[in-house]
Amino acid sequence: MSDKRDYYEVLGIHKNAAEAEIKKAFRKMAVQYHPDKNQGDKAAEEKFKELTEAYEVLSDAQKRAQYDQFGHAGLNGGGFSGGGFGGSPFGDIFGDIFGDIFGGGGGQRQRSRGRRGDDLQYSLNISFEESAAGTEKQIDIPYAKRCGTCSGSGAKAGSEAKTCPTCKGAGQVRFQQGFFSVSKTCGQCNGEGRVIDNPCPDCRGTGSVRDKKTLTVKVPAGVETGVRLKLTNEGGQGTKGGGNGDLYVYIEVKEHSIFRREGNDVICEIPISFTQAALGCELAIPTLEGNVSMKVPEGTQTGKIFRLRSKGIVSLQGYGKGDQLVVLKVETPTNLNSKQRELLEEFARISGHDVNPQHKGFFDKVKEMLS
Repeated sequence: MSDKRDYYEVLGIHKNAAEAEIKKAFRKMAVQYHPDKNQGDKAAEEKFKELTEAYEVLSDAQKRAQYDQFGHAGLNGGGFSGGGFGGSPFGDIFGDIFGDIFGGGGGQRQRSRGRRGDDLQYSLNISFEESAAGTEKQIDIPYAKRCGTCSGSGAKAGSEAKTCPTCKGAGQVRFQQGFFSVSKTCGQCNGEGRVIDNPCPDCRGTGSVRDKKTLTVKVPAGVETGVRLKLTNEGGQGTKGGGNGDLYVYIEVKEHSIFRREGNDVICEIPISFTQAALGCELAIPTLEGNVSMKVPEGTQTGKIFRLRSKGIVSLQGYGKGDQLVVLKVETPTNLNSKQRELLEEFARISGHDVNPQHKGFFDKVKEMLS
């Protein structure tokens, strides 16, 4: 049996950790135990080797699958190849680690790579009815676009950017640190490899200007507050050939004056008079699709729930539709005139408790409890 520690334990992560979690955990611990920060510390050096070995396996999907199934025995000699830092998966992350240790960014390879545009967010308010039926909305999105005056170069017309005198266009400066030769982002050109003496007056040397664009957002039926819609490539503009970011539209549904939502069901409370409840009636019930007729049987009590099938909200996943639940609230009359009071008093005298089954049943239970 191998005496190696479990790789997940080494990195302090769960076995279902995502790729980003694995990289984050390794990056944090590698900075802490890097030999250049712990010169002469053999324990830190061994810890760093152990971390690197664990990361090499868990960051590779094929090796990770073999390790998850067979453990250390399935890795053809123990896992760590020890083959330098230039190739995947260490080329990028070691550049990041050196930046954390020595205050700079990644290597020259990082400088020349296109940068993806920023993802943008937008909060869209829609009505209750729009959330149920779906809708289309026009929205204006501010974003950064390539400056048309300088074509994104950042330099004033008639001039051009010059090669950075400090890094000679490399975007980095190199120096020896311990047993590593380390590259650090050039502080004069910020890794661009060039400097602008005469910046463009419109973009002030950045190569991009603020603008806005109008987009159509298709909101599907069944959305609710918190749903996120993704518009691919509608975010910030990339640089150096990098792709655009995405736009995420977050839905906010306004409260309705008479409807509320529970899952895909719609709840509606309807007030009725005590005479309607006692004698029965027919009501016109509002729904999201218009009024429908509903019969209320005589003797209906307050809080009674009636179900109107398929009058709710369609499932966002595209199957099924909720119901509308009608909750009846019996109102007690107020501000009685003398004739109304007289009739009610007469009604009470001739009725006794026979017309109040819930009232009678409750006090019968009280008597039994006290007897």
